[in-house]
Amino acid sequence: MNRPTAVTFALAAVLALLAQSAHAAPPAKAVQIGTFDSPTYIATAPGQHRLLFVVEQTGKIRVLRDEVLLTAPFLDLSSRISCCDERGVLSMAFAPDYATSGLFYVAFTNQTGDVEIDEFKRSGLTALSVIALPGSRRHLLSVHHREAANHNGGQLQFGPDGFLYISTGDGGEVFPRGKYSRRLNSLLGKILRINPTAGGGKPYQIPSDNPFQGANQLPEIYAYGFRNPWRFSFDGQRIAIGDVGQSAEEEVDFLSNADVKGVNFGWPQYEGDVVFDNTRPGPTPAKFPMLVYTHDNGGCAIIGGFVSHDPLIPALNGHYLYGDLCTGIIYSMVPNVPGQTYTRNRQIGIVAPNLTTFGLGPNHALYFAQTSGEVSRIAPP
Repeated sequence: MNRPTAVTFALAAVLALLAQSAHAAPPAKAVQIGTFDSPTYIATAPGQHRLLFVVEQTGKIRVLRDEVLLTAPFLDLSSRISCCDERGVLSMAFAPDYATSGLFYVAFTNQTGDVEIDEFKRSGLTALSVIALPGSRRHLLSVHHREAANHNGGQLQFGPDGFLYISTGDGGEVFPRGKYSRRLNSLLGKILRINPTAGGGKPYQIPSDNPFQGANQLPEIYAYGFRNPWRFSFDGQRIAIGDVGQSAEEEVDFLSNADVKGVNFGWPQYEGDVVFDNTRPGPTPAKFPMLVYTHDNGGCAIIGGFVSHDPLIPALNGHYLYGDLCTGIIYSMVPNVPGQTYTRNRQIGIVAPNLTTFGLGPNHALYFAQTSGEVSRIAPP
């Protein structure tokens, strides 16, 4: 994510919120629910609506029941990963039928530095703890990434079609900027789409309508031309992708899931909606983002979020929430997918310096985490 030094822009963010408060009351506040070891992702599981899972970069997945931390970790991958900076455990996703199958998936950087996706299974539920079976591990996919510690991507999400989507970064600073993002024979700088069920002698299957299945193309690729799509999410049949910029612009791509298929999102020819390197266009014209913002006010790396459907915060219903690693300011926008336009809403009233991720919890509640360890729920003011 191109994380900065210890210097943050928290003061500027607070001043911005104070200026905003003179005009209107913020629609939300933060309620801290716990402190963790470098939390990188937050999720809930189908059929387990009292549980919240927090992914720690350093190896453990922790569980809260009714926002109370359980003693035993759900899974400990500390011995399998490389950490830290931008390496470590990156995210997790639960199979749509998790309530009965117990299957879930974890993205992490393994000991060689490559991005690895593995399947695990829950051992069962007890009154006191929730535990996974480490021995159930089934390796699905590795993305060669060992030359650089940064730009790993690493988001996992099941889409509305039931397939597993995976984001990958462009390979980091060791390579010429975006060298592989536009190449359809590389998994770097992409969003991938697979059926994680084994078949045909392979650990996963390729959906029949994946767009790139020709010569010199990798069939796992669903969309390309990304720099570091650290976080993306689905809202019904729509997908929102926060792609981290280089030094000028951050972007949000928000469109229907069907319209993402086969699309070039521009990097490295474009950074956001401005030219970065016109000598390296993609094989198809670039799709420009719905929203961009510059680094002029201290921003450095977008943290993509979710569309809010929390019934307790009606003022944010249908708003896409996102923030920035450096300023920590959380914003919302109301997307208009068909026209690729947007309404930029005001800040929602929360500053979270060193913001790392958003997560969806029980009852449509949204959460966020900071590198300093705090995990908080976005609550009514």
